[in-house]
Amino acid sequence: MSAVLTPSGKGKRPLAAASPSPAAANAAAASFAALTERLDYLDAADIEQVRKAYRFADEAHLGQIRASGEPYITHPIAVALQCAEWKLDAQALMAALLHDAIEDCGVTKPQLIERFGAPVAELVDGLTKLDKLQFNTREESQAESFRKMLLAMARDVRVILVKLADRSHNMRTLEDVPREKWARISSETLDIYAPIAHRLGLNQTYRELQELAFRHLRPWRYAILSKAVTKARNRRRDLIQKVASEVDAAFERANMRVTIAGREKTLYSVYRKMDEKHLSFAQVTDIYGFRVIVPTLIDCYTALGILHQMYKPVPGKFKDHIAIPKVNGYQSLHTTVVGPSGVNVEFQMRTEAMHLVAESGVAAHWLYKASDIDGGNADRLGTKWLQSLLDIQDETRDAAEFWDHVKIDLFPDAVYVFTPKSQIMAMPRGATVVDFAYAIHSNIGDRTVAAKINGVQVPLRTELKNGDIVEVVTAPVSTPNPAWLGFVRTGRARSKIRHHLKSLAQVESEDLGLKLLTQALRAEGLGTLPEDDAIWDKLLRFTGNRTRAELLTDIGLGKRIASIVAKRLVVMLSERGERPDALLLTRERYTAHENVSQGEVILDGSENASVQFASCCRPVPGDAIVGYLGRGEGLVVHCDDCAVAKRLKHKDSERFISVEWADEPVRSFETGILVTVINGKGALARVTTAIASAEADITHVDMGDEKAQDAADLRLIIAVRDKTHLDAVMRVLKRTPAVMRVVRIKPGVNANGS
Repeated sequence: MSAVLTPSGKGKRPLAAASPSPAAANAAAASFAALTERLDYLDAADIEQVRKAYRFADEAHLGQIRASGEPYITHPIAVALQCAEWKLDAQALMAALLHDAIEDCGVTKPQLIERFGAPVAELVDGLTKLDKLQFNTREESQAESFRKMLLAMARDVRVILVKLADRSHNMRTLEDVPREKWARISSETLDIYAPIAHRLGLNQTYRELQELAFRHLRPWRYAILSKAVTKARNRRRDLIQKVASEVDAAFERANMRVTIAGREKTLYSVYRKMDEKHLSFAQVTDIYGFRVIVPTLIDCYTALGILHQMYKPVPGKFKDHIAIPKVNGYQSLHTTVVGPSGVNVEFQMRTEAMHLVAESGVAAHWLYKASDIDGGNADRLGTKWLQSLLDIQDETRDAAEFWDHVKIDLFPDAVYVFTPKSQIMAMPRGATVVDFAYAIHSNIGDRTVAAKINGVQVPLRTELKNGDIVEVVTAPVSTPNPAWLGFVRTGRARSKIRHHLKSLAQVESEDLGLKLLTQALRAEGLGTLPEDDAIWDKLLRFTGNRTRAELLTDIGLGKRIASIVAKRLVVMLSERGERPDALLLTRERYTAHENVSQGEVILDGSENASVQFASCCRPVPGDAIVGYLGRGEGLVVHCDDCAVAKRLKHKDSERFISVEWADEPVRSFETGILVTVINGKGALARVTTAIASAEADITHVDMGDEKAQDAADLRLIIAVRDKTHLDAVMRVLKRTPAVMRVVRIKPGVNANGS
């Protein structure tokens, strides 16, 4: 059987010439000769370049020892050997040999550029941890480190191939590392590096990383499961040999030239299946299987027919990954049949080229450049995901947020859906219509207003299923809805929506900041903002902002108080001999509210992200209101008699500003009412009908979770034009049969039904 790790957990590793002396063995492993025999695919000039990199690395790591006691250079050589197995080019092999030179040996990037050229230096830099920067936490450092690595990988996939080779060798030699580090390194490997290997189609590396991580993370479970699999293997050896000989004979009779290899599920795969599906070991039936490698694509389907004639297929266990490849480029036919003695056996049919891609993924591009892997297929392997990393980076500057987006996209399962023009698209399981829209193009996503699945109109939050035909309806004036963040699944969609909302909030906050600063200046006796750049430069030095727009945005978000900035501006202008207008000063101070020092803001409902109407009291036009500049929240508007606002005013009064409603607001506003009804058939229907007759909309209903009693409280959020409209709605409700009481919900205010 293939694909089974040895009990020691070591993968394939080149062995140095046998020697009784450990020192001699170390010297052999540390020599360039161990690598030379694997470089026969390179020309002499490239081999000489790799040799130069080896000499440089050997000198840089001189005197450094690994935890195992071996010279440190044995690690870069082992990484380069793995890269040579993938037939990577000379630049990648040089980067593999030099990958720890910047981090551990004090070598600088300019030195590497001078000695080996910019491409090699860029590869090494992409592999280097950010140990020279200061971070608040280890997690932040790790997130930043992964962001750098992944972005370098998006620009050049060789970065991640070298990184995965590096991680593979570190995992093979984890026994030599102190045991307290095993859990952290193994968890990181399972959570990050193994999924990346899977996403890029490196299945051999993916399986090895999972197996080694499982062995060190759960050693006891690994040992128990290993014994169970060995026993099962011995018990079923005769059965497996019987299936192999029967299948071999069937293909001979059909005159088909095939290669049949045994395939055994890894211990981690068995453990995960038992854990996720709550199965016992005896209930895991697909531990053993066969891989049938055939000459051509048509032969895959012919082989399937031969197998189904021999053994009965298990219904629902056939998958055609040739017609619809997995997102990482994997192609095979899968079927599970009922073999001798009623034992289920899985078969995978694929061509040699498909097998190469299945095991080596993106590395197959280097392995067989001259083979029948066409350029289109090679380009498909993982490149869409790599491009999406760059797209997400464009929208996200925060490292932790970037890594959150990326982890979402490492989700291995996928559903396959169709565009109206029958193009197949792979989406993560759980993806919605909005994810689909953003996967097509960010402009489509931003302007999505409705969608149809299989010709039927559906909500935008609808999850996609295999085979769905998805049609997206857009409108030029539509923009992303913040509520979408609650259900989108892909990192691309999430980052695009957040970026749009941040940009929108910034523009609106800047406009609000300009309005607040202008009004604060009027309160100080200055009619307009100064135009002189020298004054602004001096003011920016005082506030610590880089640009005028940034200062105004900070004022709009409440991070800076407009009156303080205005007073400083007045001082600067007075130093140049400019004096406040006494008449304006008198008029502004005479008309200003006694508790307010920043002028007045007029609200008409068009302010969007820069102004929030407090959910505690839900003010509507006609209510007496005050504005609170929350730190980083922008302007929050409360009712003047709101208990929350009174508490804030008591401890933070300088952040309150005067706000007034515009004469003609441009939209309706939400507010809360409490309706007490006599429990009975149709009570809720009568309440909703009454509200609709008063031309108001219900946006939320909360009936509580108490058991049915004689009377029930309905908490409703309704949208009204103003306070007069609200009063009219409440009057209609009070006249409705079954309604006992109607009050407006406002914290800290005694509701008496008015």
